[in-house]
Amino acid sequence: MKVKAIPRTQEEVAALVERGEGEGLEFKRSTGELREAMQTLCAFLNGYGGTVLFGIRPQGTVEGQGVSDKTISEIAQATARFEPPAQVSIERIKVGEGREVVAIAASSGLDIRPYTYAGHPYERVGATTRRMPQPKYERLLIERGHSRHRWENQPSQGYDLDDLDKDEILRTVRLGIEAGRLPEATGSDIADILDRFKLRRDGRLLDAAVVLFAKDSLPDYPQCHLRLARFKGVDKAEFLDNRQMHGHAFRLLEEGMAFLLKHLPISGRFERGRIERVDEPLFPVAALREAMVNALCHRDYSITGGCVSAAIFDDRLEIWSDGTLPFGLTPEDLKRTHRSLPRNPFIMNVFYLRGLVEEWGRGTQMIVDLCVRAGHPEPEFVAEGNAFGVRFLPSGYIAPHRVVHDLTERQREILQVLSRHGEAPLRRIREGLTRPAADRTIQEDLAHLRMLGLVDASGRGRGARYWLRRDLK
Repeated sequence: MKVKAIPRTQEEVAALVERGEGEGLEFKRSTGELREAMQTLCAFLNGYGGTVLFGIRPQGTVEGQGVSDKTISEIAQATARFEPPAQVSIERIKVGEGREVVAIAASSGLDIRPYTYAGHPYERVGATTRRMPQPKYERLLIERGHSRHRWENQPSQGYDLDDLDKDEILRTVRLGIEAGRLPEATGSDIADILDRFKLRRDGRLLDAAVVLFAKDSLPDYPQCHLRLARFKGVDKAEFLDNRQMHGHAFRLLEEGMAFLLKHLPISGRFERGRIERVDEPLFPVAALREAMVNALCHRDYSITGGCVSAAIFDDRLEIWSDGTLPFGLTPEDLKRTHRSLPRNPFIMNVFYLRGLVEEWGRGTQMIVDLCVRAGHPEPEFVAEGNAFGVRFLPSGYIAPHRVVHDLTERQREILQVLSRHGEAPLRRIREGLTRPAADRTIQEDLAHLRMLGLVDASGRGRGARYWLRRDLK
């Protein structure tokens, strides 16, 4: 859990306490534990943000404490010991007569970390705060040098608020609130929202804002580009469909997913108790979306001629983006627990707030898990030259209850008829169809279904009887 919103009411405090302590939430009985609380806030700054609540027992009992101006002054003095200086929010919430909960929230400092408190760096591991190991601290110092000169956090090339898709920005806020990752009070002021998202500096839009929300990124940002292709066969010799588009990242994600779902073969199965086949794309939708999100978030946008591309072949699906893996990661690292090292943390953070990223650093492992659970081989992560790709491979074995073919509406209806009637002659199948069809047409459909292993039969010609495969019922 990564808590970023600060509570302002007793009800919001109760809701946070109900979640329990974790990666982004810590309880302290009183400000007598101020030093330990500041260490935890330091860990939150070095991670993904979080909140410390004073006046909460470790087991989650809300009891509050007496709070005076001196109390708030002591907290403010303690926060001055962060290096580099950190922005934290402090809120007092009345919970009883003369009793208050004090909430201190720190946003993620991914672009500035590592932070120290009183000269020492801290990190959060689950619900525990600990001193950060020296090698990690030194690595973060190197990464901080990179982060201050990233492409995404440079001022945009002449874009202002009128050039952004305001509806998409407000949609992001709505989805972030629904996901519990933005406070209800976020509001609808576009400039304020962009400041919350760290997409402006001194009133100027950053390149990340253009990538995420620009209505029209051409001609200044040609890299906001998506290429989609469905090839005939297993190479790029012949197109069946070929599309290219420019736009902000969320439009590209939507268009890319629509293309994949249109062209992927359907994997169907029959479940007990249901007369209709359950149809799903060949590969898990969540795995495909995660791969597309990763490509959009982690690509190297400084390559002006670069793009994200998705290609469907007869034997595989590939999603590619320009740019190498950052900070020494290897393709093999992506299949096991590894450090979260986003190339574009501002862009990634907005995807996270919107609910499109569940847990930083776990996306590639989730892709592998989803594909394996669906019966496919592990996807291949490939680094070639200055590009990175994910290659999805279908299972070489197609079980009888799982087909990878498109069926016509009539063929699906024939399966429904057989599911209802069990063994049936041609006449009964014909009578069960919504739209009349010639016997010869129905027989051709049945022959196709038999070839796919969905239907069995006995007899010949008009005297034949057909039934759904026993293992499909």
